[in-house]
Amino acid sequence: MRIVHIITRLIVGGAQENTLLSCEGQHDLGHQVTLMTGPAIGPEGSLLERARSHGYSVEIVEGMRRAIQPGKDYATYRCLVHRLRELRPDVVHTHSSKAGIIGRWAAAKARVPVIIHTIHGLAFTASTSQWMNRGYEALERITAPRTTKIVCVADAMRDQSLARNIGRPEQYVTVYSGMETAPFLNPPVPREQIRNHLGLRDEHLAVGTIARLFDLKGHDDLLDLASQLCAKWPNLRFLWVGDGTLREQFERSMIRMNLRDRFILTGLVLPNRIPELTNAMDILVHPSRREGLARALPQGSLAGKPVITYDIDGAKEGVVDGVTGFVLRPFDKIALAASLERLIEDADLRRRMGAAGRSFALERFNFRVMVNALERVYRESFASVA
Repeated sequence: MRIVHIITRLIVGGAQENTLLSCEGQHDLGHQVTLMTGPAIGPEGSLLERARSHGYSVEIVEGMRRAIQPGKDYATYRCLVHRLRELRPDVVHTHSSKAGIIGRWAAAKARVPVIIHTIHGLAFTASTSQWMNRGYEALERITAPRTTKIVCVADAMRDQSLARNIGRPEQYVTVYSGMETAPFLNPPVPREQIRNHLGLRDEHLAVGTIARLFDLKGHDDLLDLASQLCAKWPNLRFLWVGDGTLREQFERSMIRMNLRDRFILTGLVLPNRIPELTNAMDILVHPSRREGLARALPQGSLAGKPVITYDIDGAKEGVVDGVTGFVLRPFDKIALAASLERLIEDADLRRRMGAAGRSFALERFNFRVMVNALERVYRESFASVA
């Protein structure tokens, strides 16, 4: 098949890693794959080098931007229509909010037979602006009829979309976001070596997060709890993997609380370092306020760590409550502190939950399972439009 993937930008992030693994897997199966993306603008880092290294075609659409810019957006739409008419793909598969809207309209105009869109996270819950959320909701509603299948990374994405009258039930299919599992099972850098590099001694217990230092990721909840937890547990350390616009603000809070030495901030890291850093943790916590299904959850489980998350969006599909970790009432910081304390106190519970989580994640989140599932979605879609 001739397959074109379209994504807004190739920054370091879960939706982008999902897209690259899809492109790589489909290229390895013998399909003719083209990835079209806007410039990788932003502090999160770029995955363009990885995309260009695998052998499929990568094209930069200069006008594609995350921000709403009507002039550039219309120019991007026209550019995509022109290029899709030249490429004549069998499938266009869009990712992320902006590319998902523009790309599907362009594919419909270019008469692409099969148009797929993946919901990695819901655009109409992303902004603190109600006007922006309502705008994206309306755009998703009018764009859904131009979509052959809507792929969700969790059933929760389907349910929330249908509740807003976006698309029809038969359009939706869940394909869990896959990842390379082997590096988590056998990290390229041993746990002792990476912990030593991070300044973690044997007696330290590391509570880790993997997320951009950005709004709605929940780091401020951990800061609110840090004083009481650090006072009770002198061996406690927080390991924050990622970077972002709020780093300086968070560091000022740590200094003000006289806790800067209790936090280890790795800064921006490429995806290939996530397995070794996750392996260095003892507990993974992801107190985000909005996700599709955060990749950090299965990453923690694959590394054999218990995982704590709020019950938002698809979180309960990535963590089995009480078995592989804890799924908490949204934004309940008292429950978050209690769950952390329970795991800090009980090494045997950490081991049991970590082992159960690894088995669960290996079955559900292997990227080859994802690629094979997408293959079935594409072929069934062809049958439905034939």
